Amino acid sequence: MFTKKWYNDLTKCDRRTQKKLERRKTMNQSKSISAESQYKRMTETPVARLIIALGIPTTVSMLITNIYNMADSYFVSQVSLSAGGATSIVFGIMSILQAFGFMFGHGAGSHISRLLGAKQTDKASRYASTGFFYAILCGLLIMSAGLILLEPLMRLLGSTDTILPYAMAYGRWILIAAPAMTASCVLNNILRYEGKAALAMIGLTTGGILNMAMDPLFIFALDMGISGAGLATALSQYISFGILLSVFLFRKTQSTISFRFISREAGTLWNIILTGLPSLARQGLNSVSTMVLNSQAKLFGDAAIAAMGYVGRTSSLIFSVGLGIGQGFQPVAAFNYGAGKYSRVKKGTWFTLLFGSAFIGLISAVCFGAAPQIISLFRREAEVIGIGSEALRIMCVFLLFLPVSVVATMLFQSIGKSLPALILSCLQSGLIFIPLCLILPQLFGVRGIEVSQPLAYFVSSAVSLPMALKFLKSLPNDE
Repeated sequence: MFTKKWYNDLTKCDRRTQKKLERRKTMNQSKSISAESQYKRMTETPVARLIIALGIPTTVSMLITNIYNMADSYFVSQVSLSAGGATSIVFGIMSILQAFGFMFGHGAGSHISRLLGAKQTDKASRYASTGFFYAILCGLLIMSAGLILLEPLMRLLGSTDTILPYAMAYGRWILIAAPAMTASCVLNNILRYEGKAALAMIGLTTGGILNMAMDPLFIFALDMGISGAGLATALSQYISFGILLSVFLFRKTQSTISFRFISREAGTLWNIILTGLPSLARQGLNSVSTMVLNSQAKLFGDAAIAAMGYVGRTSSLIFSVGLGIGQGFQPVAAFNYGAGKYSRVKKGTWFTLLFGSAFIGLISAVCFGAAPQIISLFRREAEVIGIGSEALRIMCVFLLFLPVSVVATMLFQSIGKSLPALILSCLQSGLIFIPLCLILPQLFGVRGIEVSQPLAYFVSSAVSLPMALKFLKSLPNDE
């Protein structure tokens, strides 16, 4: 009896094992078919149509993100002028978090897309998992250091004595959301680089819409003031993170995120950091630029800080709508470069540049005419409207040059050309702006602050264009 029972148990065990193997085989076959279908889509669909298809979900995501940033500014500005200035101060922290999130996200995503183009799925999973878990670790470190050094951090970012209490109350919640923000950047970029921008859009837009809904509830209905805006942002960030992560947990992607795929080779992490360094430089310099801008604007009072913050939010919105389609270009460039389809890289670059320039020109023209009305949506003080509307009009003119440097940076980073991407990112994001912002206000007062960023866009575009043209001419024929 013992032998018979043992035999029956062994037989059942063998059957269960066989069923598991059959299920795994079916899943692998299904995944292989899906990967081949995605390969054909990325390398055979007409370039313009593919970029638009991938860019529209990303544009929607960027649009919602910028709208809820502006909604934060709007609702908080109803509390007081100093509270409105606090959002400009804390924006520096968000830039720092995005800097590290995008470094790991773009660094991993660029390699993943090229590896999938070369049909190396397992290696792509190592880059996905390594980038994701290091981003969480980085977010935890920033959160811990920021909460311990909260007051000196707010002063470093340019806070005045009147703005400081509001900045600390708001910044505390942003720091609590740090791990979710950095990790979400990685998940979002992996999905984009795999050509699954629609799935990324769901996670980001859900969080953004919830943030806008929770803002008035927490700030006014629950009488939490600016702390309510911070809590709404933190909750929405963790909800977005959960939705994005679920896409990977339910195996809707080609790459896999798991502890077992974290690479033990220093080369993998180094490749991620090296490729993502332009994003770190861009966002990091944006953060430093925000600190310099606030410090210079502080000389002209809280109204100047608030006004320049509103201009920054509005110009970001214009940029996200006008060049969001360029986010669809990055996976197309990376995937086809990895697959040896160089002619598609060239076509994609020119299409993105022309489309982005035309779209930004149209939106900028509308905002130029409505500048006073746009600024008055936030605050109605004459000084805020005067500074903000003039700065916004200058920005709208010079935004026409921005697509050149942005598309060139996207091109170089997507295909793994880290050095030119790093140079152009630095020029675009602060290497030119910071000295201009320190010098021009001494010569021209508040007008010097208003023209510093627009002039920086012009100079960076003048440098970017010949670099991009030279590289496109050097590309060989398709393999």
